[in-house]
Amino acid sequence: MIIRQAHHVRHMLGLLIATASPLPLLAQTPPPATTPSLPYDATQAEEPILPDGQFEARLPQMEGSDPAKPLPSIDSWIDQQMPSTGAAAELPPAIEPAEEQELAQPLPPLDSVTVPANVAADSDPNAKLPDVRYATRIEGFGKTGLEDEFRDASALIDGDGKAETAAMVQARAQEDEKLAVRLFYSEGYYDATALASLDQTGDGTLTAVISVTPGKRYKLGDIIVQAGPTVPPGLVRDSLPLKTGDYIVATTVEGAEANVALRLPEQGYAFAKVGERDILLDPATVTGAYTLPVDTGPRGTFRKITTSGEKQAFGADHIEVIRRYKPGEIYDSRKVDDLRKALVATGLFSSVAVDPVRTNEAGPDGTEYVDLHVEQAAGPPRTLAGEVGYGTGQGFRAEGTWTHRNLFPPEGALIAGVVAGTQEQGVSGTFRRSNAGKRDKTFQAGALINHQKYDAYEAFTAGLNISWARQSTPIFQKRWTYTYGAEILLSNEQTTIDPATGQNKRLTYFIGALPVQVGYDRSDDLLNPTKGFRASVRVSPEASLQGNVSPYVRGTFDLTGYYPVSDSLVIAARTRLGTISGVSRDDVAPSRRIYAGGGGSVRGYGYQELGPKDVNNDPIGGRSVNEFAVEGRYRFGNYGAVAFVDAGQVYNSAIPKFSDMRYGVGIGGRFYTNFGPFRADIAMPINRQPGESKFAVYIGIGQAF
Repeated sequence: MIIRQAHHVRHMLGLLIATASPLPLLAQTPPPATTPSLPYDATQAEEPILPDGQFEARLPQMEGSDPAKPLPSIDSWIDQQMPSTGAAAELPPAIEPAEEQELAQPLPPLDSVTVPANVAADSDPNAKLPDVRYATRIEGFGKTGLEDEFRDASALIDGDGKAETAAMVQARAQEDEKLAVRLFYSEGYYDATALASLDQTGDGTLTAVISVTPGKRYKLGDIIVQAGPTVPPGLVRDSLPLKTGDYIVATTVEGAEANVALRLPEQGYAFAKVGERDILLDPATVTGAYTLPVDTGPRGTFRKITTSGEKQAFGADHIEVIRRYKPGEIYDSRKVDDLRKALVATGLFSSVAVDPVRTNEAGPDGTEYVDLHVEQAAGPPRTLAGEVGYGTGQGFRAEGTWTHRNLFPPEGALIAGVVAGTQEQGVSGTFRRSNAGKRDKTFQAGALINHQKYDAYEAFTAGLNISWARQSTPIFQKRWTYTYGAEILLSNEQTTIDPATGQNKRLTYFIGALPVQVGYDRSDDLLNPTKGFRASVRVSPEASLQGNVSPYVRGTFDLTGYYPVSDSLVIAARTRLGTISGVSRDDVAPSRRIYAGGGGSVRGYGYQELGPKDVNNDPIGGRSVNEFAVEGRYRFGNYGAVAFVDAGQVYNSAIPKFSDMRYGVGIGGRFYTNFGPFRADIAMPINRQPGESKFAVYIGIGQAF
């Protein structure tokens, strides 16, 4: 930006980059002091001390015409001019003037003070010299509101009142002098001055003084935008949020211009350029006339996508699947950014860039076609991931996965997983195609073999599954999500066939299911929400073949909400309702029944501990459930503390009865990382029953809900 000073005649005075948020400003430098030159006036000439005649008469006369003859001595000539008294007059001895002691002292060097010298002793030249101590005094900021900001950046204050040498103190003072001027200029005080000095009292105390004079604060005068016609008209000026009468503040001006550079590409002007601003200062009115040139370039429409790179993850045809715009639409930089984020979300690139390319080919409605070029570099496609947790009643559980994200291009991933725990073990394999024919649509097919042994049941299970889904990712948190598919399970399970006697029996179940889930998410974060809510409904028509075919429907409704009381405190709440309808409990495989208790359910109880029990006090599951929880989350830096109350119960009926509720209370700690909070909770049951845990501990990644 150019800022110019205007007096009676407007002319350029100077240019200076003058702000911490760089806004070029005017620097006024006074001319050097000079001795004035007075004009000569002959009419005012002084009269001579001795007339010419008398002067000539007093000159010694030449004796004869011989030029070799020596001239008389000056002493004899002086004697001739002095009146004679007949005797040599004695002159009084010369009197020396009294010496002025203060003037006799040597002058100190300019811009320096006398401070204790730091000189190494001859006996130990490597000895550490004592620091020079100083105080700092700041004057003149008044009501500008800039003193705190100055103190935060001050070199003198940052030095904590000590330096190795006096020269270092002086250098800090000079830097602070420049800092003060930059701060004032950045807020529109273009007449501001600052003076740094060092004072030393008689007792040797050294004080660095920064004295400032803000001067008047300039405001915006006329605002002129130099740009061609746009669609809609006035787009550039409407995108520049500056008003006449506003103070000329560096960050405000730069932010307004950045808004122009942002808005124009969103309205079709892919190649718009914001030029160099010009501000003409007028001290008479204390205003600045602002001028901004803008080259809008042509208005464009989307056309095709091209791609290049030595190692490509996939071609332009798959990028066309991922884009959200249609060819022929008006260019919008937001859709370009969306495409770039979607490519990053695939996890297949070490670097990827999406840039508009000018074609100079006419498009519809007077526009010009714009192509997008994707420059890509494929990254390592293989990853290893792991998760470890512990829960009372569930024991330790570790899960690891190996993934090749692009084994079957484009975006065809192979995932191998293993589960190892004290009460669960298993292996699985999954094929997943992301952006399968449509943006954000995922196709998945998998197989698993699993063993689970809990107090409620023991099951050896093999299964196949297939699904189509639209789910949130850490980059794209979607408002609406869905999953639908099918699964087939073959499960050999130990079940309690008579709760009164505790008699067990192993049965084999052949199970088929068609699960469907729909979710709605208005929370502000996927892993650590602080406001908003989430709701989801899952319905799974199933049939169990064990002797006879037993069809039934499993349904679950979940609702969670988050309310920020302050920046540090969030109140979170959740509820869950579940049901199995159409069949008795004993016709449902134990692994498919409803349970409650544990870290993701009602804390204070062991895993699956709530609900009906057999004679051995082991849970046998039910057909309905209700759960409620309220949690207060307090965060301080990267750490946090929570306090919570959970409630819930499992019933043998198909509809929850909301009676005989069980409660748990507890506290927990959080350590916040860039991938989510690390969670550790401890809780205890209220009105604990025989056989129930005295307390329960839960450790994992992510919030409880």
